[in-house]
Amino acid sequence: IVFVGLPLEYNGKLYNVAAAVSNGKVLGFVPKTYLPNYNEFYEARHFTRGMEETVQVSLGEEVVPMGKKLLFTCQTMPELKIGVELCEDLWTPEPPSIRHALNGADVIVNLSASDETTGKDIYREELVGGQSARLLCGYIYASAGDGESTQDVVYSAHNIIAENGRILKKAKRFANETVYSEIDVLRLNAERRRMTTFETRMDGYTEIPFALKIEETELTRYIDPMPFVPGSKTDRERRCDEILSIQAMGLKKRLEHTHCKSAVIGISGGLDSTLALLVTVRAFDLLGMDHKNIKAVTMPGFGTTDRTYDNAVSLIKCLNADFMEVSIKDAVNIHFRDIGQDPKVHDVTYENGQARERTQILMDIANKTGGMVIGTGDLSELALGWATYNGDHMSMYAVNASVPKTLVRHLVRYYADTCGDEALEAVLLDVLDTPVSPELLPPEDGKISQKTEDLVGPYELHDFYLYHMLRLGYAPAKIYRLAKVAFAGTYDDETILKWLKTFYRRFFAQQFKRSCLPDGPKVGSVAVSPRGDLRMPSDASARIWMEELEALNTERR
Repeated sequence: IVFVGLPLEYNGKLYNVAAAVSNGKVLGFVPKTYLPNYNEFYEARHFTRGMEETVQVSLGEEVVPMGKKLLFTCQTMPELKIGVELCEDLWTPEPPSIRHALNGADVIVNLSASDETTGKDIYREELVGGQSARLLCGYIYASAGDGESTQDVVYSAHNIIAENGRILKKAKRFANETVYSEIDVLRLNAERRRMTTFETRMDGYTEIPFALKIEETELTRYIDPMPFVPGSKTDRERRCDEILSIQAMGLKKRLEHTHCKSAVIGISGGLDSTLALLVTVRAFDLLGMDHKNIKAVTMPGFGTTDRTYDNAVSLIKCLNADFMEVSIKDAVNIHFRDIGQDPKVHDVTYENGQARERTQILMDIANKTGGMVIGTGDLSELALGWATYNGDHMSMYAVNASVPKTLVRHLVRYYADTCGDEALEAVLLDVLDTPVSPELLPPEDGKISQKTEDLVGPYELHDFYLYHMLRLGYAPAKIYRLAKVAFAGTYDDETILKWLKTFYRRFFAQQFKRSCLPDGPKVGSVAVSPRGDLRMPSDASARIWMEELEALNTERR
């Protein structure tokens, strides 16, 4: 489908219109609503404002509709509905694109003859990007360029493609560039479904059908492999500081409300407990409370290595928290003897028994000190159910519950870079360099033997899957297609599909753990709280998702 700007005479009046053309047929004319008649613009000398009603215009032997309430709907992709406005329409307090979008248009095209003056390009991009964000739409802005008269003004062919606030492509001005990109209409429709305040209308619009051949083409737009992590250093640092503030303020309020005298937190020497301790310190600083009221407990077990133990001890001391050490080995062995568990059998009971013993210790210390147990588990672990039910799964306030693993790393890195303490920085950097592990199995040659990402898959993949499934509502096939582009050269297609299947299987099977999550602050657009973003039954069936994944597997063969 092509849109062409032209003057059209109707009933003795001249209109500035956009003609929609598809497969050699003119589908309709959309007239310009707002005619500028100021500064260098004098359109009202020639043109008439577009009429409110839709009329029929004779064009040779054809009769073609003309009006401001026309939408062009793709029969082969019903989600694609296109609305049209012209140049000045966008620059007004009430652009026609607002009505178009509320009546179903998810792509707006704008045929423009916008001349260049100093700084106008910046404002133009802000207009296009902002309108695409407000309307949850794709916005295609095509402007006049070389070939126009330069008697008094110059046109730069400033062509722009935007989607939901993001500029996908823009032409270099004064170069007559043609730009291409893909607009994700399924994403736009998902956003509108999610935003219940985006109310649709039925304002007497006429939908004109057209057809496109649907083909899978090579994606040219950038697919971010780390959707939770800002790309630029400046944005990343700002995001990290903001998240730490949200976490700390949430904990501060909960400590104030409960009149807790202490915070109790298990420190393993791993990433999540490190971040939780840093957040707790920040909350205590906001409250003006002594760090010694933070009961930082290390609980060595059968899988604890010297590296993680030493990091845990050093971290606690650097932050001047109250160091406590309680070995779980004797208590767990007694428990195993009581229930008849062979300690040489390293099964799920062997692992979970240790996790639950640690939680019991923390809960009892909290009772003893008038404190609150601070949860350490992150969003990625909750999505995969990588937590022991009523073990590390449970706490009194879970500060990391909506922070994905890929972002946890950057938060700890940011703290290391900005803390101004060389000893603390060194500990944090070594924590960052340590493999992710629950350390529930005995080490091999003194090193971690149980690496989480070897068992459930790379967290960068799972965070990518999680974002596109929950935030954007994508189906498995689409996530797979995007992941292949995002991780090209990092993971092969077989690996991506393997862990995608693991993600869906675990996400559905582990909902029962998320159904009874402790409270915790939401920090981003994706969260799994059963009281907030994810109202999902614990026994929801994954069948249709798994069938789609199996179909992808069959296609690969």
